[in-house]
Amino acid sequence: MKLLVSLCLWFAACCYPALARAESPADMISRYRAQHGEGRVVLDATLTRIAHAQAAAMAAKDQLDHDVIGRFNSRVSPAGAGRAAENIAYGYDSFPRTLDQWINSSGHRRNLLLHNASRVGVASVKSSTTARTYWAMVIAGDYERPKERPKERPKASTISKQATVAKPKSRAVASCRLKILSICL
Repeated sequence: MKLLVSLCLWFAACCYPALARAESPADMISRYRAQHGEGRVVLDATLTRIAHAQAAAMAAKDQLDHDVIGRFNSRVSPAGAGRAAENIAYGYDSFPRTLDQWINSSGHRRNLLLHNASRVGVASVKSSTTARTYWAMVIAGDYERPKERPKERPKASTISKQATVAKPKSRAVASCRLKILSICL
């Protein structure tokens, strides 16, 4: 009997490699995104850490809440993303069922299809009190850094500490201790 089971498992692994290894959450999200004209996402360690902290906090407090450990913008800032979104859920023990729940919700679906997203982090933590599984997903895309604008000159009424530190252009300016409206005092 053991030999038969072993042969069946070997046959499945050889002939159906997709069955041999489970599909990762990033692969599942990427497949869904591709069906809707969006690019692939890869698993990102920073986003996974952020998602895990969120899932752990929800499980510890047994509370489904985006702000359970702080506002999303401040939590996601270490990821250095231009755009980011978060999905949370509880109740399902497997990611495929959680993903189906998100796909069937317009707001969660919009997050899954975040335009130009390239990275994702997914985590789940089980509550020790209720045994509910809490899920968090953070998806993010990079952005072009804004071009630096030329620095504005200080207004004439502004007293600048740099005026006393700047190298003098002439001897008359060298004795200037404070400059207000181009007048040396």
